[in-house]
Amino acid sequence: MPLKVYNTLTRRLEPFEPLEEGRVRVYGCGPTIYDFAHIGNYRSFLFYDLVHRYLEWQGYEVRFVMNLTDVDDRTIKGAAARGVSLREHTEPFGETFLADARALGILPADAYPKATEYVTAMIGFVERLVASGHAYQADDGAVYFSISKFPGYGKLKGIDTASLKVGARVAQDDYEKEDARDFALWKVASEVDEEAGAAWDSPWGRGRPGWHLECSVMSVTELGETLDIHLGGEDLVFPHHENEIAQSEAATGKPFVRYWLHVKHLLVDGKKMSKSLGNFITLRELLDRGYGPASIRHQLIGAQYRRELNFTLDGLDASRNAVQRLLDFEARLDAVTTDPGAEPSLLGALSEEATTAFRAAMDDDFNSADALAALFTFVNRVNGELNGRVAVRPDDLETTHATLRAIDRVLGLLEVAHASSSVDEELVAWVEERIEARAAARGSRDFQAADRIRDELAAKGIVLEDGAEGTRWKVVG
Repeated sequence: MPLKVYNTLTRRLEPFEPLEEGRVRVYGCGPTIYDFAHIGNYRSFLFYDLVHRYLEWQGYEVRFVMNLTDVDDRTIKGAAARGVSLREHTEPFGETFLADARALGILPADAYPKATEYVTAMIGFVERLVASGHAYQADDGAVYFSISKFPGYGKLKGIDTASLKVGARVAQDDYEKEDARDFALWKVASEVDEEAGAAWDSPWGRGRPGWHLECSVMSVTELGETLDIHLGGEDLVFPHHENEIAQSEAATGKPFVRYWLHVKHLLVDGKKMSKSLGNFITLRELLDRGYGPASIRHQLIGAQYRRELNFTLDGLDASRNAVQRLLDFEARLDAVTTDPGAEPSLLGALSEEATTAFRAAMDDDFNSADALAALFTFVNRVNGELNGRVAVRPDDLETTHATLRAIDRVLGLLEVAHASSSVDEELVAWVEERIEARAAARGSRDFQAADRIRDELAAKGIVLEDGAEGTRWKVVG
């Protein structure tokens, strides 16, 4: 069946058809780089990655763009608190985000536009809106989008503008405007903005762009006036994405986005993970606890993106075991003996069934949970088929290998596990030293010390295997 996606705009599943045959333009709302991203953020970004990977797997030429928001109230406040420029404050967080994304196996975007690099284009965009009558300059110098001049406002969220109470804000700003429902396109520069280097000259005086404007301009500049897919968290539907639609379509006269896809929040103990609630966990914290990037990736793609996912360390332990099962399965395939004269096997049929089930899951609105189930069903059935066999035919084994590689091109679990398992000489020396210390402790019957060393190694993702030939070790995902 063709790929179907749930379009927030129409509130139904729809067959996916890009504007231009064979090419897909995708924009994802990226992080605001005022602090380190938490793993709740990475649930969204890993979903973006699944979309990116699967569209390419399907043969599309994908241009994927994700912004890095480096100018907004939070970035400016952070820079001011530290007494540094906006760039000095945001750049390290941006670099850390990209490094973490690489560690999790997130494919690089074709562009990572930063708001500060597009201010001239943003000013031009606002000028178009003022000229068309969709925006106006208030007495305080700020420029606002007039919701009353855009009849389609509210279509993404499914609200009637008349239901917005007078005095209720559709965007958080503190400036004067003709209608309380209007939102800021250009804000007057404050003293703090100037100190942080977050103020620019414009036809309306010194100021800075509104947050909603930034994404519209960066996406249209990089991808064209109509995007195929726009991705984001569910909290961005209103007002952020609603405002993007209004200003973009008012400026261009064209539909802004064909398919809107929104990710549910990650929960921790049943509550949304967020910095404001103080229950967030960073990727670095999990890595420091000894969890591999592949385990984290598995956990965060473990539920379909529109379903709730409750994060727990027990769940992460289960993900670690799941990744290890894949590594063990891959190692078993590598060790299988082949013989052209071997008895026929079911490996070819199992591979075909797995590919069909995997494709059906991903075509069903990127259902990663069912896609993972298809993969592990394949692993179990192939293991069962290999049990008791002395050898298999070379073409059957290659088909099995190819199926595993093909599915992993989308899920990325083995890819990430292999990338993160390369160890440097320092780590090797440390592990070998700890194994020797453990052997000495066992030799002197100090089993408590030996267990402590094993636990110390396990905390770093090192698993020991004791055998007749001594102790072997491996890094787990």
